[in-house]
Amino acid sequence: MDKVLIRQLAIETIIGIYEWEKKLHQTLLIDLDMAWDNRLAAASDSYENALCYETVSNRLTALITENPIELIETVAEMIAHCLQDEFNVPWVKVVVMKPGAIPHAASVGVEIERGSL
Repeated sequence: MDKVLIRQLAIETIIGIYEWEKKLHQTLLIDLDMAWDNRLAAASDSYENALCYETVSNRLTALITENPIELIETVAEMIAHCLQDEFNVPWVKVVVMKPGAIPHAASVGVEIERGSL
């Protein structure tokens, strides 16, 4: 199985359940594993046949920063839904990390997998 990977995509957004969180931007770190048949892109050496990680990154940044969100679980589901619906990714693993969310932990996060291989 081929995959296109994006690691630690940093998105500054309003995220959280507390009132103080709803007044400031925080960083989310996103890791993506996206199933994608890379053979055609490799054989043609053509961008047109590739899953463009820049286009994906820009779309997800716009999606996550459109409106305040309370839960990182919601962010993960929004990302998976977008990738499957808009980019025709058949399977995706999404990891959303929220650095500094709790004392004594570097980060907290969620991981989901959606679709089939």
